[in-house]
Parts: sequence; C-alpha cells; structure tokens
Amino acid sequence: MLRAIVLRARKLLGTDVAYLSLHDEAAGDTYMRVTAGSVSAEFQRVRLGMGEGLGGLVAQTASPYATADYFNDDRFRHTRSIDSAVHDEGLLAILGVPLLAGGKLIGVLFASDRKIRPYTRNEVTLLGSLAAHAAIAIESANQLAETKATLAELAEASRVIREHSAAVERAGEAHEALTSLLLRGAGLGELATSVSEILGGAVCLTDEQGRILHGSAADESASADLAAAAAESERTGKAVFSPHERMWIAAVQAGGERLGALGVRADESFDPADQRILQSAAMVTALRLLTERSVSEAEYQVRGELLTDLLDAADRPDPDATALRERARRLKADLDVAHVVVAAKAEDADRRRLASAAAHLAATRQGLAGERAGTIVLLLPGADPTATARDVVHHLQVAIQRPVTAGAAGPGHGPLAPAKLHAEAEHCLSALLALGRIGDAAGADDLGFVGLLLGFVEQTLGPILDYDARRSTDLLRTLEAYFACGGNLMRAKDRLHVHVNTVTQRLDRIAKLLGPDWHSPDRALELQLALRLHRLR
Repeated sequence: MLRAIVLRARKLLGTDVAYLSLHDEAAGDTYMRVTAGSVSAEFQRVRLGMGEGLGGLVAQTASPYATADYFNDDRFRHTRSIDSAVHDEGLLAILGVPLLAGGKLIGVLFASDRKIRPYTRNEVTLLGSLAAHAAIAIESANQLAETKATLAELAEASRVIREHSAAVERAGEAHEALTSLLLRGAGLGELATSVSEILGGAVCLTDEQGRILHGSAADESASADLAAAAAESERTGKAVFSPHERMWIAAVQAGGERLGALGVRADESFDPADQRILQSAAMVTALRLLTERSVSEAEYQVRGELLTDLLDAADRPDPDATALRERARRLKADLDVAHVVVAAKAEDADRRRLASAAAHLAATRQGLAGERAGTIVLLLPGADPTATARDVVHHLQVAIQRPVTAGAAGPGHGPLAPAKLHAEAEHCLSALLALGRIGDAAGADDLGFVGLLLGFVEQTLGPILDYDARRSTDLLRTLEAYFACGGNLMRAKDRLHVHVNTVTQRLDRIAKLLGPDWHSPDRALELQLALRLHRLR
C-alpha cells in the first residue's frame, strides 16, 4: 500500500523521485521506508533527526514545506550526512508533507526533482491528500497487526484447552470457525447465524443500548431482563442464564467497554463447553464491532474534513472547486446536484453516537456529515429542506433515542453553496431552539414571520455574525456600542473598555464587511433594527 502511494505521488506530481519516511519514536527521528525513482543507496539509508533538513522540519512542525533549490535554502538546518545523501541522489527541489493519524505524526511523504522546481499550492494539496491516505493505511495495518496478535493469543489459548478436555476442544474448534468468519469479513448477521448453528438455538444480538441487532426477544419486558443478565455477565466475565427469556447471555465487551450482549436460547442445563463457546463468540463479535467502529470513524473523519473545507471555502481567496469536487466524488458525493444543508442538535446525547448515526446516514445517502462548534452538520442530496430536515430528525432520534432538533437550508448547487446554506440552517436551528420547538425540524420558509425576521437579520448582519463566529472577534458588540453612543468614538471606547484606535480598526473592518455606506441614515436604521431583533432572538 505504501509503495502504491509513493508511486502514485511520483506519477501525479511528475517528479523524479518520491519517498516516504516513518517516525521512529524510540530514536526520535524518521527513517526511509519506501522510495520510488531513487538510485542512491546512501540516500535510501538516511535518517532525519527532528528539525534537520526539510524532512526533519516537516516532522518537527507537522506542517508541509517545499523548496525549489534545497542547497541554497537557509530555512532548513543543513547537516553533513543529510546534505551528502541528497547530493548523492542529485536532488534539488523537495516537497514534504506530514503523515498524521489522530493528531500524531507517524511519518513524512516527499516528492523531489533533480532540477530546480517551485511547487504549486495544488501540488502541495494533492500530496497532502495522498499523505492522509497513507496515514490511514499505516494505522489500519497497525490495527490489523494488533487484531492478529489478539487472535493468535486466543488461538493459543484454545490449543491449550483442547489438550485438557474434549469438551473444551469443541469450544476451540467453534472459536476457530468464528474467527475464520471474522477474518473473511463476515458481518454480524453471518456470525450470529454461525453461533446459532454451533449451539443449536436461536441467537439474539443487542447493542450497548439494548436494541436488537439480530434475532428477536420474547416480549417488551425482555430488554430489561437482557440488560440485567448482560450487566451480570460483564461483572463476572462469564455467560449468565436469564430465566425469563430462557436464554444464556454473554456480554460483548472490549477494554472494559460494553458493546452489547449475545444470547442463545437454551435451558438452564446448558453445557459448560457451550457456555465457553458463547463467551468466545461474544469476544469475536466484539472484534467485529470494533472493526466496524474503526472503519466508520475513519470514513466519518474523511467526510467531516471535506465538509469542513466546503464550509470554509467561501472564506478562501481562491477556493479550488475542482479539487473539492474530486474529493467528494471519491466519497460518492456529487456537489453539483441539488443539495440541502442540515444543522442538528440533541441535548444530553452521547456525541459519539450522534456523530456516528449522522455519518451512517450521510454515507447511505451519498452525502457528507461532520461536527462544527458542537452542532452536527449534514450535506445531503435533495431539493426540499423541510423534508430533508424531518428525515434527518427521524433517523437520528431512532438511533440515539433522544429528541433531535434540526434546521435546514437549500437547495444549493456547487462546492461554494454549502457555506451560505450552513449559515441559514444554523439560524433556523437557533430559531427553533429559541421558540422551544425541541425535536422539530424546519427550513426558513416554515418559520413564517419569524423566518422573515431571521432572513432580515441574516441579510443585514450576516457578514458580521459569520466573521465573529469564525474569528472569535467582537464586531457585533462594537457596532451596538457605536450606535448606542450616537456615533461618538470616545464614548464607545469607554463603553467597550478598549482604546479608541481599537474601535476605529473594528469600524474599518465593519465597513469592509457591510460596505462604505453602512452608516448612512437608511442603512444605519436597518442595522439598528437588525441588532435589536438579533438581541431579542
């Protein structure tokens, strides 16, 4: 995988050499892992200390760096060993981007040329995207190695048990069968069906909230009995019998966290070997659930990063719409079809479960989901913001069993539309919360007169509200103080407890956001009315 990424980097950027180094935590430096186009053995063995050379600076700062002429670039700390290796390879231009996983540096991806060459912003962005994929590949490989080590330990334990008793031998064989299913990528349904065939009874699998994922419970009171049995199984580490359900229950847990419960219908005289098989099946199920969670979180992170870039695109002087479209296409999302932005909140809800449910919904609808300032944001195909918001509320409430409130805006088209739609959706969400309509969904058109007021406030103060939200500034309060003091700068600075030059600078920024005529009589009246409405809201 790493070699494929390095080869792709060399091909896409059209460079002479591409290579990837990994971080050695023990040694405190990075070492060469994969190269493409390299001819120097000395270069392939070089190690980069933190802060040494271009690669060491990338590793130390976790930021991309590029140089068109390395040997004449004094931004980097040149060392004899590194410069010798670079000279031996004949390199002049070098571009390096960090490999980050969970905010932690794991390596650096490079593209280099044997001639002087400045690298464009698009090339830096492209190599950064490849580096993100490389980081995910490395993390996945590490997780797979850990999973294989765990499975190897379980297999060894099964071998020891088989040597002591024929009954336990059967348990080991069953465990191996389930493990093979897991390694072949079997889903939860297939694993549960296999457990049912091995143990000869109907199987019921629930999640950590007691919701049934596979099979069925006898009646409505089953959830309480299953939960109690699962809690006891978690405490003892053994399968527990539920008399009401006539079912043996084993907690599905990993690292002290309960992920659910696995039960099989049988009488109280369930064979001890079968109990051990059920416990083993619960462990395999836990591994499967952890794998699904890992994949889901990785996809959610990628989709969330793209959504963040879309919401910030309008702030960039020259947003790369083509790159945004391509990133969306790789996630099976089409930014040019009609789409709606939904902003959703749920009080007293598990944020991870809410984010996971939103990510799942976005993935199944060929959309995007992420979190922004404590609010779940979804970008979904559709032309009806109200219908889309209600659909989102329905699915999220079912998933987290908590009231979800959502505001929506749209439709929009193209990579630059989501930023504007997001602001409108956030205002609709704020209006619903202010009106006490918890668990409701609406677009601006559904809010009637309130919607008109929101539209007026957004149209009048939107640039200032957005600027303050993005940069944590205080332009809105400055504007209020200015009008409250009748346009007197000295009184306004006393009211704000800042220097008069600060007030002047803020008013200059307001003029750039609202236009030079913002303090004309008509505009000033509109602004003061909008400020009062915003404060009431």
